[in-house]
Amino acid sequence: MEATANTAEIKLRHVETDVLIPKMLREKAKELCAEKVEAFNHCCKDSGFLMVFKCREENSALKECLTVHYKDPVLFEECKQEYIKEKLEFERTGTPAKSRKQKLPASM
Repeated sequence: MEATANTAEIKLRHVETDVLIPKMLREKAKELCAEKVEAFNHCCKDSGFLMVFKCREENSALKECLTVHYKDPVLFEECKQEYIKEKLEFERTGTPAKSRKQKLPASM
């Protein structure tokens, strides 16, 4: 497939639609809920073994925030388009996205 191909025409495998794209969705949701993630982490660190009882409020707020983003069809479509773009770029260059995103050392 060419990079100029319409992304709507690309057939995705089962593992891509059910595993890889939802993984991207979870990462984006964590970024969007960063404040609640930080509040939950802070509560857990402060509470020790009692975090199960003391951090219920933070945990429920975090779950609610993440669930809203997980069920957002617009965000899913955004992640799907980003995945397709990365897939086409990999097919074109043969270089994974992680390798392309790595920064070169400044001493070169």
